[in-house]
Amino acid sequence: MMSEGDTRRSILTQILRNGPVSATDISDTLGLSAAGVRRHLDNIVAEGLAETVEAPRSTAAGSRGRGRPARLFRLTDAGRGQFGHDYDSLALLALRALRETGGDAAVARFADQRMEELFSGVDPEADEPVDEQARNIAGALTARGYAATVDHAGGGVQICRHHCPVQDVAHEFPELCAAEHRVVAELLGRHTQPLATIADGNGICTTHIPLTTIHPSSQKES
Repeated sequence: MMSEGDTRRSILTQILRNGPVSATDISDTLGLSAAGVRRHLDNIVAEGLAETVEAPRSTAAGSRGRGRPARLFRLTDAGRGQFGHDYDSLALLALRALRETGGDAAVARFADQRMEELFSGVDPEADEPVDEQARNIAGALTARGYAATVDHAGGGVQICRHHCPVQDVAHEFPELCAAEHRVVAELLGRHTQPLATIADGNGICTTHIPLTTIHPSSQKES
């Protein structure tokens, strides 16, 4: 007997392979009760992993006459994501090829373009508080899967990314991290300090934004 998790996975696999597919077809293929399959399907749809579509009229008419059209299920992008992607491998191959043909400068230009596109919707105002500017930047990062937050620490503001969707790629191509820090500093119009990156094995990517600056002229000469 399959566990609840195994049953759910089997249903998702059936939708992936055969969708759009009906609950009846899934239950027949897996040898499960129609009621049990529909319960799982309701949860899968509620979680945004699948969506329902009406069966074509010609198909529905053959089996249901003038009744309500059969509901068919197909996976959403989030549902397909449950089966994994090989985007990292593809990105690594592409960047390796770019480095071979254009050198480090070509990779750096690509990284700059990617980060400028990522932050294209961020336009801090000159009189906007630094922490508010940081929150806008964190919002742009979160929208791209970085799960970013803003904290106050060490006499400044810190932008923390709790996830890195390009972790493996950034580990081999640190130009991505360097470009991000550079663009963030330009948006803020002030010095920033990269403290840690997930790509280097840390738990969080952290950028520190000091709120005070020590000028050389203010220090005593030795």
